[in-house]
Amino acid sequence: MLIQQVIETRNISAVMCLVYDARPSTKDVDAIFQPSEIIREAAKEIANEYELVNDWLNDGVKGFLVEHPRKAFLNLSHLVVMVADPEYMLAMKSLSARIDGTDSKDIEFLINKLKITTVDEVFKIIDKYYPRRIVKPATQFF
Repeated sequence: MLIQQVIETRNISAVMCLVYDARPSTKDVDAIFQPSEIIREAAKEIANEYELVNDWLNDGVKGFLVEHPRKAFLNLSHLVVMVADPEYMLAMKSLSARIDGTDSKDIEFLINKLKITTVDEVFKIIDKYYPRRIVKPATQFF
């Protein structure tokens, strides 16, 4: 019996690497996946085979999700990989805005891709998905 497995990547870094070729790598992939037990077992086998950390594929991001547009990046008979649109990616990346990582370059890439020219435009996109009260002051400064 063939099980259709769906992975919806919520990892902006993975999307930046795979979909937009904005940079060569990411440390892990945050995703929502079904059936979770089967996918976790497969991810563990991949981690062992390729000497990756065991949690290279994780679903810890699910607590931060909001409804957003997405499209199929890869659609096979046994696997569908869905990715978020660039506006939502910008909102998520801006919300976390970790200066010590790759966020600033990813944000700059997305701003250029979306042809954004003002800070107000960025905040309008963030406001579309997240209430302003959860945007950290450090993010607003960033």
